[in-house]
Amino acid sequence: MQKTFKNSSLFIGLFTILILAFLANLALGNVLIPLGDVCEILIHQSHEKQTWTYIVLEYRFPKAIVAILTGVGLSISGLIMQTLFRNPLAGPYVLGLSSGASLGVAIVIMGSFLLPTFVADFLVNDYGILIGAFFGSFLVLLLVFFVASKLKDTMSILIVGLMFSSLTSAIINVLTSFSSAEQLQKFTFWTLGSLGNLNQNQVYLLAIVVLIGLLLSFTIIKPLDGLLLGENYARSLGISIKRTRNISIIATSILAGTITAFVGPIAFVGLAIPHMAKLIFQTSQHKTLFVATLLLGGITMLVCDTISQMPNQDFTIPINAITSILGAPVVIWLIIRKKGIR
Repeated sequence: MQKTFKNSSLFIGLFTILILAFLANLALGNVLIPLGDVCEILIHQSHEKQTWTYIVLEYRFPKAIVAILTGVGLSISGLIMQTLFRNPLAGPYVLGLSSGASLGVAIVIMGSFLLPTFVADFLVNDYGILIGAFFGSFLVLLLVFFVASKLKDTMSILIVGLMFSSLTSAIINVLTSFSSAEQLQKFTFWTLGSLGNLNQNQVYLLAIVVLIGLLLSFTIIKPLDGLLLGENYARSLGISIKRTRNISIIATSILAGTITAFVGPIAFVGLAIPHMAKLIFQTSQHKTLFVATLLLGGITMLVCDTISQMPNQDFTIPINAITSILGAPVVIWLIIRKKGIR
């Protein structure tokens, strides 16, 4: 009873922090908008200062939603992968999805000469990078599923995923050697990640896809608890290892692959947030960790995005740099404080 009360208090606290982080994200930036005015704009959809209304509703609000979706999706993906492979260093990109997306983008930006002319012409638009990233991650997903159908050992799939990452990285390195400075700069900017380049329809699509991935993830909460003690123990409980593994791969691919396609590869979040949830709540039950990871992922991305906006400054810091710089010391401190990760 005492532990349930403690968890409830922690959940309420995290939810409150999430709301505050959301409002702070809307208020802070190169144009500072008072919190009261932000609330007025959200409630009435208007303000006497039309510029503030435009900034909040057309730019910062969609970006804050994308930040939450990104943090939530990557964090849940990381939790699933760490449990599936029973490896604390596993993350949402361990299957090579990020590398596949990067390869797709690299081909669109730097390797158009490899594509048929009509395909290259079709990809020269605002959606070209998105399409390239999506098909790149989708191709890796198909390869992973093909390998998974041939292997019974889950750990072997992890190794294959790492090999796919190495292979795609090698191909990207070859493409960079034939690319112009402008192409290299464009590709580098994509790899740094960006939450603010999506239009309204893209935000809606991202939200729908992330919701589907979360619903799939929710269906395997109990099987994941069984996998914590090993596959043999899980089988003794009547858990289908193959079904759980396939749903885990599909859910992670939907979440991590889509998020990478829309906002670029975001470091740290998927790897570290599940550990933070475990260390804060001191439990391995996925029913608790699922909600805790959702909240912590959303909070972390909002805080990182707020910092990247650099209040009162005319420039922004790449979101990838902020997630790593801010997140790594926090996780190291939590691990030392809790005497390690279990």
